[in-house]
Amino acid sequence: MRFMGVDGRVVDTAEAVVSVMDHGLLYGMGLFETFRTYQGEPFLLEQHLKRLAESCALLGIVYDPDPKYVREWIAELLSANQLEDAYIRYTVTAGVEALGLPSGNYVNKTELLYVKALPVIPPSLYTEGKALQLLSTPRNTPETPVRMKSLHYMNNIMAKRELQRYPDAVRLGAEGLMLTEKGELAEGIVSNLFFIKDGKLHTPDIGTGILPGITRAIVLELAQTLGIDTEEGRFTWDDLIFADEIFTTGSVQELMPVTSLLKQGEEPVIVGKGLAGPITTCLIKAYRQKAGV
Repeated sequence: MRFMGVDGRVVDTAEAVVSVMDHGLLYGMGLFETFRTYQGEPFLLEQHLKRLAESCALLGIVYDPDPKYVREWIAELLSANQLEDAYIRYTVTAGVEALGLPSGNYVNKTELLYVKALPVIPPSLYTEGKALQLLSTPRNTPETPVRMKSLHYMNNIMAKRELQRYPDAVRLGAEGLMLTEKGELAEGIVSNLFFIKDGKLHTPDIGTGILPGITRAIVLELAQTLGIDTEEGRFTWDDLIFADEIFTTGSVQELMPVTSLLKQGEEPVIVGKGLAGPITTCLIKAYRQKAGV
């Protein structure tokens, strides 16, 4: 990535700097959104900015989102990096403040915009699916009533490090699955989780401490539109073992079918017929239609 964005500007990445007094660095006080573009248009931008603004308000970071400004900034950065479409990370930190824990609002936010080429995902993966590895690293409980996409990402990094210890998971390019401390299904390292049983779509509820994903919310809306019953609740690994279909969601990989379950010391479990199921396939199609592709 030759160029990145800093406070509305496009600068050479090698010259981009953030102050050592930024409270995003000192205390992890900052948030970010990741999303992608389709034909150069950032998908679901308003939803991402709304979540970002709500989280900033909770942290006391003064931030008033401007979708037009963000769109124009993204377009400029895509052009500078000669990309038509890209993975986008938009970060807002608390900005520069004195050393110490403040009691007032942060009024000097820092904005950072990163872009990179979208990963190459073989189309066959959306029919053949991928594996899901059960992890022992638990999903930690959020510091706030609802989890935010904050700069404090140690839990996810430790989960990713654990995932790399399982040769089969690495070979298969598996996603890692975290449970709550109570052993309930939570979410993937970089994804939300869904499963289908007897025609009903299930997903862990927000009370488990998961991130309320933007793609997750859109899938629930699409399911309602398509007449698919949904349930947000508390579930276990056994619910996944006996599921008819499983998939994960995320802004970049969209809806990704899961066709095998991995647990250390046990034989893999094939999900359904080992291919993306009919409801998953239907939702993938509906999601892409909404994205305009």
